[in-house]
Amino acid sequence: MLTLQAIKANPEYIISRLAVKGFDAQGPITEVLELDAERRRLQQRCDADNSELKKMAAAIGMYMKKGEKEQAEQAKARVAELKASAKGLQDLLEDCAVKLQDLLLSIPNTPCEQVPEGLTAADNVVVKTGGEMPELGADALPHWELARKYNIIDWELGVKVTGAGFPFYIGKGARLQRALQQFFLDEAWKAGYIEVEPPFVVNEASGYGTGQLPDKEGQMYHCEVDDLYLIPTAEVPVTNIYRDVIIPAKELPKKNCAYSPCWRREAGSYGKDVRGLNRLHQFDKVEIVRIERPEDSYAALEEMKDHVQSLLDKLGLPWHILRLCGGDMSFTSAITYDFEVWSAAQKRWLEVSSVSNFESYQANRLKCRYRDADKKIHLCHTLNGSALALPRIVAALLENFQTPQGIVIPEALRPYCGFDIID
Repeated sequence: MLTLQAIKANPEYIISRLAVKGFDAQGPITEVLELDAERRRLQQRCDADNSELKKMAAAIGMYMKKGEKEQAEQAKARVAELKASAKGLQDLLEDCAVKLQDLLLSIPNTPCEQVPEGLTAADNVVVKTGGEMPELGADALPHWELARKYNIIDWELGVKVTGAGFPFYIGKGARLQRALQQFFLDEAWKAGYIEVEPPFVVNEASGYGTGQLPDKEGQMYHCEVDDLYLIPTAEVPVTNIYRDVIIPAKELPKKNCAYSPCWRREAGSYGKDVRGLNRLHQFDKVEIVRIERPEDSYAALEEMKDHVQSLLDKLGLPWHILRLCGGDMSFTSAITYDFEVWSAAQKRWLEVSSVSNFESYQANRLKCRYRDADKKIHLCHTLNGSALALPRIVAALLENFQTPQGIVIPEALRPYCGFDIID
């Protein structure tokens, strides 16, 4: 969440930047300032009562010692009044603090100055392109037909066992999935990311820490009996490693990667753009997460973008990078770059990665901090990115590399797959 200090220092700037996200912050920011002022007034009154309480308690002892019973009784009565007043003020103070915290949690992160204005995906800006566009014949098949032709993905079996959006991967399809997982993890390891294998369910505090709660309850699968959530991305458990942690500055940056299945309800998704692997309720992904000093986070963001680009280049897929406009960004992000690959048979771009810098927004919720050489404590910056999400990568590989003989496997994946072609 935004820090109270940042809001108080320049509320008009916060309001103007949140307008880029399409969020009208005038009311919430005004209420934050009013609640903070009320909290400070209550604290001053509470401090004054406690100060007088200490004095009166000392006076009672002095009066009793001198035998001045009437004054002692008056002092005792005043102590009782002060205790009642302090209790009431403390209750008001706690209520005010809860309201202030809830309000701060409801305000999105401010987009940085590089974020373009706009409300929808149509306003996103292409900043870089790469790879060669494949040339397929008029008889090219979309990936869902190729998957059936070569018996590598079974959607109907997934519907039978679980429901729509939960496909079975079979034979070479399953091996291709596992090959991509290992390839992405190996490449992250080479780039200096330490692999972790996290739990695939998290508690409510972890959801709040990274900003999925209270923003995305409707998209998460909730195990109500245990009050646990199936993770929508490994970002959640991995970033929460550093919740309530003060990291020595010399240990930064922290660089982690993790494979996980991901679950998203995707409520309201329908139509031709969700066919096949385009949109699933369960899918696999390798995530990269970084914890950085604030002054280093934007250089780290560029490194993460370069890493994702290198993966797509090694797979031989055509790609472009979009800088998301304010209206198309997540609640928690300060800036996001989406990577999309070309799906040759569908003739459309498919998102396969989002790389984001959250600046101190997540870190403030997480209380993820570092201690500098002068022993001063500061909020870290957090970043994460998909490196990569598998379903649409598989869709693009099947479509772009289809031949009359079968689907040719990119060279980088062949050692992992154990075969050169799906036929």
